[in-house]
Amino acid sequence: MARVVGLGASPGLPRSEDVARVAGVSRKTVSRVLNGEPHVSADVRRRVLEATERLGYRLNNAARVLASGRTRSIGVVTLGTAGYGVASLLVGIERAVRDAGYALRVVSTLEGDERGIAGAVGSLLEQGVDGIVISEPVDEGEVALRADVPVLFLGAPPVFTASRTVTAGVGSDLLARAATEHLLDLGHTTVHHLAGPQQWYAAKDRLAGWRAALEERGRTAPPVIEGDWSAASGYAAGRELAADPTVTAVFAAGDDMAIGLIHALLGAGRRVPDDVSVVGFDDNPVFAYVSPPLTTVRQPFDAAAKEGLRLLVHAIEKPDEDLPPASTPPVELVVRSSTAAPAPLRQESTARHIT
Repeated sequence: MARVVGLGASPGLPRSEDVARVAGVSRKTVSRVLNGEPHVSADVRRRVLEATERLGYRLNNAARVLASGRTRSIGVVTLGTAGYGVASLLVGIERAVRDAGYALRVVSTLEGDERGIAGAVGSLLEQGVDGIVISEPVDEGEVALRADVPVLFLGAPPVFTASRTVTAGVGSDLLARAATEHLLDLGHTTVHHLAGPQQWYAAKDRLAGWRAALEERGRTAPPVIEGDWSAASGYAAGRELAADPTVTAVFAAGDDMAIGLIHALLGAGRRVPDDVSVVGFDDNPVFAYVSPPLTTVRQPFDAAAKEGLRLLVHAIEKPDEDLPPASTPPVELVVRSSTAAPAPLRQESTARHIT
């Protein structure tokens, strides 16, 4: 899915002529002050700087590129973490930006930083980027910032004002539905969910997709256990679920949590998939080689980044044209050995085969 919202000329953004008017100088003088040129009196320099502070004016370095008005650079805001999903998406973005002929500028945020997205976007705007990619997975609420360049959101967008916004990628809810439906199709009466931290957009989407799949089949949604993406949190959840003999299927919102969950189940004497089937999320290639190999849903990191950058570059280079039709990457379920039909159904199938 992709959408674009045009917000016109962003009349609220201050311009250099506004600074010149407030400071009582020419636009050329404003330029000389902000570019650090000599031969400007201390009083004039003070008035210009005070005017920029009062108006909230930000020098856009792209204006220095006189031939095209662009720096041919794209900025990326991403969470500073070594997690597989976030890191893989950043690699896909880097490839797509390079293939589009642009330079990449990355600003990382920290989870819990009050000025995370706002501060990162402000830094990129000061560098004069032509467009911005928001690959920020944590919900920070409303972002009190406006951008006069196109912005691509890979995932759910925060409340954010830009001259043009684009969203792209496969929703985590669709992938979560596929994981849940796989377990229901095998014959499990319901599916438990080990969710990710709910301040993350993706974790909320995966929980919503799991719940929707159960509701469509008329199944009861069991209580949700919330983890923190780590294998340790998966292990803790597994110890809790292993004590409930009615649990036969679990969808974990991340592969790391799924592996911790399986370890706890096995340690408690619950066999996987004989007693409990487990599905993960992301398709970290390492987990094809654990025991049992993990069934999971694959996130299309490269495809989502490539499609998103195609739309963003179109918005940058052809600002007066509508976006071209967007393609949606397919939902891919990778079935391995951590899932199977529940034991009673397998026994019935075996008996029929022998008969």
